Amino acid sequence: QVQVMESGGGLVQPGGSLRLSCVASGSILDIDLLGWYRQVPGKAREFVAHISSGGTTEYAESLKGRFTISRDNAKTTVYLQMNNLKPEDTAVYYCNAYWRVGIKGYAEWGQGTQVTVSS
Repeated sequence: QVQVMESGGGLVQPGGSLRLSCVASGSILDIDLLGWYRQVPGKAREFVAHISSGGTTEYAESLKGRFTISRDNAKTTVYLQMNNLKPEDTAVYYCNAYWRVGIKGYAEWGQGTQVTVSS
C-alpha cells in the first residue's frame, strides 16, 4: 500500500511562486507515477503534471513553462514548483500515486492542499 501527503499550499499574489511537496510512504518502489492534479469547486479534477519512476515528466499543455515537477533522489518526495502564478491557478492541489500490479492499476490520493492566487 502507498500513502501520499501534500504540503506547501497557501496564499500568493499574482506573479508569485509556490512550491508544493508530496511525501510518499509505504510501498514506494511499486509506484509508477507520482504527480499532481488540481480541482476547483464545480469542476472536474484536472491533470497538472507527473513524473515516472524512470524520471520522465509530463505536463498539462497549458502549464508548461510555468510549472516544474521534480523529485528527490530517494524518490520519496515529489515537488511542484509553480511560478508566475495566476488567479486561475487557484485550486486544491492533490498529489497522486499510481502503480500497477499485473494488469490492474491502483491510485492513491492525498487530502489536497489549497493554493489561492489573489491580490
